[in-house]
Amino acid sequence: MQYPISRLAFGLAVVSSLAFSSGAAAQDARLFRSERHDFQVVTVVSGLEHPWGMAFLPGGDILVTERPGRLRLISGGVLDPEPIAGTPEVWANGQGGLLDVALHPEFEENQLIYLSYAKPGPSGATTAVARGKLEGKRLTGLEEVFEAQAWGRRGQHFGSRLVFDGKGYLFISLGDRGEMHEAQNLSNHKGTIIRIHDDGRIPEDNPFVGVEGALPEIWAYGIRNAQGLALHPMTGELWETEHGPRGGDEINLILPGRNYGWPVITYGINYNGEPISDLTEKEGMEQPLHYWVPSIATSGLAIYDAAAFPGWRGDAFVGGLAGTQLARVTFDGHRSVSEETLLKELRQRIRDVRVGPDGFIYLLVDAKDAPVLRIEPVAN
Repeated sequence: MQYPISRLAFGLAVVSSLAFSSGAAAQDARLFRSERHDFQVVTVVSGLEHPWGMAFLPGGDILVTERPGRLRLISGGVLDPEPIAGTPEVWANGQGGLLDVALHPEFEENQLIYLSYAKPGPSGATTAVARGKLEGKRLTGLEEVFEAQAWGRRGQHFGSRLVFDGKGYLFISLGDRGEMHEAQNLSNHKGTIIRIHDDGRIPEDNPFVGVEGALPEIWAYGIRNAQGLALHPMTGELWETEHGPRGGDEINLILPGRNYGWPVITYGINYNGEPISDLTEKEGMEQPLHYWVPSIATSGLAIYDAAAFPGWRGDAFVGGLAGTQLARVTFDGHRSVSEETLLKELRQRIRDVRVGPDGFIYLLVDAKDAPVLRIEPVAN
């Protein structure tokens, strides 16, 4: 494939910018060995408060959300001390706050940034998505494009990852808000994957458009709390990682109109040790591509397809919060064939996982004083 000169220049600028930040942090590098690659982990920056999501800007700068409500900029390997202004008010309680960040597919033309967050209101909070234009160090023209019918006063299970599919559609993952049986109720958005146009309009070909008693934004349902969402770079499929309770964390292939079973089927049990269901499968409900017992508390998801680590192409990298790890899961098509636990020695809660434009793997750590980490190949 041939790219315009401007895109080639953009790629060179990204590699140059990220390489600069690599050199700046090289003294923090730590060597690790894995089944297919030796690698080092470099601290890009530190001093973030419960970072949740990240997105790469043209030129290599990185936007990072902090759950208390701040959007931060990492430029040239340095964390800007001043947050980006103009972000929405958030409900920063429990698992709620400022959550994911994504760039519009035509960001270089329109400068639009999308944020998901716990939105406060008289009924507690729900998950919402807003977009604004990034002008310097400020978001302008902020407008809400989606508000979930998932209000509640509980502080858990907001989701929420944002993924554009390359066709102009935005996918949003939503948790069940701690009301497990609502994940089977199509009259609200709890425990669902949402699909909308970039401006919030509902696509006419969504599976529940025109279905009585169902909300038309819903793409898939029966989901507990999805905090990882990614397009498979080789197939274009939408994959998801989902928190189970005690056991039953999952990787799922998300398909339109499908029911992913929560809480009717699960490989997990309740936190008090009591069963949730005696079923792990049922006709009409999807099986996970991979699951964990016990739980690692799955969060961010990235599927690798870059040149820096050729032995990892096609592998899924999943952050583990309670499991304090990065899980590497190898697949043969839709069948998981092996799993390797990485970075257990760091004892860090891995919140988000992204593949950067340089082909390195970037990690967010969930902590009050947290770093951004980067996995790089070891030079021979």
